[in-house]
Amino acid sequence: MKILFIAGYGPIIRNVAKSRNLYVETLGLPLEEDNDHYFHTGNLNGANHFALWPLSQAAESCFGRDKWPEDIPTPSSWLEFDVEDIEAATKEIEAAGHKLLVAVRTEPWGQTVTRFLSPEGILVGLTYTPSMRKDTKET
Repeated sequence: MKILFIAGYGPIIRNVAKSRNLYVETLGLPLEEDNDHYFHTGNLNGANHFALWPLSQAAESCFGRDKWPEDIPTPSSWLEFDVEDIEAATKEIEAAGHKLLVAVRTEPWGQTVTRFLSPEGILVGLTYTPSMRKDTKET
């Protein structure tokens, strides 16, 4: 078998209103809604990175230790959105009422991240990833 690309990814939502608020209103994703609350789009570029991320490493990224706190729901997946302005996006997501786990922190690999949990329990990152930007890549 040869996998060519990620054909799709999305959370399984439990609370339509909260999920719609995050993805459509706050993040501004161009999602269309079918009459049965199925939100979708074919107008976003695909993933530039796919990884199986150990929970211990996700905990280190968010909390500076390799154990996920017991009082915070444990995520089962991660999703990152690279944004134009990480500081403005961080202020916007916080103003929308999302509890930040880490804000505007530069990782050892050069990516700047803000992380929070979605209503579905996905570890969501708003990121600035220089290595994935055309304007910073060598030609």
